[in-house]
Amino acid sequence: MTIHSTHPFADPEPDPVRRLRGRLGGAVSLWTAGDLDDRHGRAGLTVSSLMVAAGEPARLLALIDPDSDLADVVADSGRCVVQLLSWEHRGLAEAFAGTAPAPGGPFLLAAFEQTSWGPRLAGATTWAGVRVETTGTVGWSTQLTCVVEEIVVGDDRDPLAHRRGRWLRPAPEDNH
Repeated sequence: MTIHSTHPFADPEPDPVRRLRGRLGGAVSLWTAGDLDDRHGRAGLTVSSLMVAAGEPARLLALIDPDSDLADVVADSGRCVVQLLSWEHRGLAEAFAGTAPAPGGPFLLAAFEQTSWGPRLAGATTWAGVRVETTGTVGWSTQLTCVVEEIVVGDDRDPLAHRRGRWLRPAPEDNH
């Protein structure tokens, strides 16, 4: 093993757009779709590129990897669950992002329950069941525009946030 003074995964030619996006930061969500009982018919992806559009009905917009399993399952089902993750879920977030090992798949790392929109993380206090209204290509991503069909807003005591490649945990006085 060799010890280097530089970061082993540092990009030798940093992408300024990626660097800008990393500085925006935001809440970390987990988007899941499909049938929980079908190992090949379910998928999930950690997503932090999202926004809420108020209106009647409200919509969620997200940018996802077009090559992800989630993109395929959502294309088939047209529905998904969007859940906000807490600090305790950071390992789960890594597994669904594909940056941490998940023997048997990331759905085995936590308790999930099936809903009309797909698998829902049982420990998520804030979540939405959404129907995909439109998809499109934006840059290198697929944009999902989703109609919110059900929403549950619970306690947000220890939200998981991501900025500049790191998990952020708000100070205790910031948790309202």
